[in-house]
Amino acid sequence: MVFCAVARFSSFKLASKELGMSPAFVSKRVRMLEEQLKVSLFHRTTRRVTLTDEGERLMALSSEILEKLDQLVSESGHSSQSLRGRLRICSSFGFGRNYVGPIIADLVAEHLELQVRFEVLDRVIDPGAENFDLDIRIGDEIAPHLIARRLASNSRLIMASPEYIAAHGRPERLADLSGHDCIAIKERDHPVGVWKLLKDGCEESVNVNDALSTNNGEVAVDWALRGRGILLRSIWDVHEHLSSGRLVQVLPGYSQPANVWAVYPPELRDTRKISTVVAFFKKRLVQLTPISEALTL
Repeated sequence: MVFCAVARFSSFKLASKELGMSPAFVSKRVRMLEEQLKVSLFHRTTRRVTLTDEGERLMALSSEILEKLDQLVSESGHSSQSLRGRLRICSSFGFGRNYVGPIIADLVAEHLELQVRFEVLDRVIDPGAENFDLDIRIGDEIAPHLIARRLASNSRLIMASPEYIAAHGRPERLADLSGHDCIAIKERDHPVGVWKLLKDGCEESVNVNDALSTNNGEVAVDWALRGRGILLRSIWDVHEHLSSGRLVQVLPGYSQPANVWAVYPPELRDTRKISTVVAFFKKRLVQLTPISEALTL
């Protein structure tokens, strides 16, 4: 466990902080492991540590070993099914604040020995490279080396306020968007200025006039509600406004798949902690009224 932490963080100091141990203790445990195996597991420099070839081979086996140990303890009858230890989770700003945060609160209430560090980010990350255990992500573009489990269905739709449509007209074709004021969002996987959408299973793209742009989805929705332009936004974020009529869908034949995923590093594949947390998120997202109602729009 100590070896895996040092390998993931490429640092004895960061690993010791994550494990709640002193750096000296972590260094001693790794040195003892190296002496026992009679190999060098890390290349050490003043800035960071990296795995040797032997370390890479050991790392490949470590997750499986730890998972089997975890399963042994769980099935022995001497341990509850409660999760324990540290877990680092990240998500995007809006979805993280409105959905992921509350679900984490329920998760730790059910697993009192679990310690969660939660961060919201405005960019796509590689969870393993940035030392996260789990990324709750919206968007279907996921690097092939990562493990992804779909938690909920979701799409982005094109919409505007009735006031904007009354003042500027309703676009009839996708190409018409180039002549309208559009609100662009630079949020994680969302490219600014180019909208790629599906219609009848075929992808089309359009360059939009991004007169207004932001990296915050909540700001973008507010601008759309104020009649400042046409918006491409996830159903989960705007279902209430679509239901109330404050926003109306335009070009209803078009959508952009943006499902909700649990994304995590391959070394955490099928570990009990991750599989339990992912199942918890999936169950809660299915139960959430906003998500389930939005999908019927």
